[in-house]
Amino acid sequence: EPNYIHDVAYELSEVVGEPFYTADNLIDATNNTDIFADISSGLKVTALVLIKMANDFRLMASGPRCGIGELKLPARQPGSSIMPGKVNPVIAEVLNQVCYQVIGNDLTITLAVENGQFELNVMEPVLAYNLFNNLCYLKNGVNTFVDKLLVDLEVDREQCEYWLNRSVGIVTALLPHLGYETASALAKEAYTSGRAIRDIILEKGLLTEEEINHILSPKEMTRPGIAGANLLKNKGN
Repeated sequence: EPNYIHDVAYELSEVVGEPFYTADNLIDATNNTDIFADISSGLKVTALVLIKMANDFRLMASGPRCGIGELKLPARQPGSSIMPGKVNPVIAEVLNQVCYQVIGNDLTITLAVENGQFELNVMEPVLAYNLFNNLCYLKNGVNTFVDKLLVDLEVDREQCEYWLNRSVGIVTALLPHLGYETASALAKEAYTSGRAIRDIILEKGLLTEEEINHILSPKEMTRPGIAGANLLKNKGN
């Protein structure tokens, strides 16, 4: 019965609570499964972004003494067979491994899509199996990452301030106020001496402590505009 497929779509919509429609071109929908490759590609891209995010958390939490140490991950698996007391970034690693599986499954889906012949694609079982798995893997992986890591994540403010003050890159914020040559010389001296740029500026009397605090404040350096412009507009810089 021609109306059967339309009735099925309607009944599925009622049962599932999501809209289902019959394809406009049934021949194309039977011959080709490219739409599933498109969906799988979106899931793969999502996995790539999540891997990058998880690795950022791992790097920022590296330490506790010889790493970046800006973040404190919740101790979900404290201790190590080779380093007692170490807190491993296991939840970030879980998300990474989930995403690796999703990327691998995407290749299976890609091969299944391109292996249809003429009026039928007989590879749909492996395609559907891996596509459904990827949806479940990403959902569970992200939920685990949020519940087991993000919710109890802490920031080590002292360590962040230490790296900020020791950074040579912050000299960029000083360019509008001290000029390129002076800022470049400050960066070189800070790099070779191992001293903080802030200390060198105060020693040379180039800026007051109030001016430095304003220009080099994280708030000023992370929003558009010239840091400290209002404060220094009368100094002729």
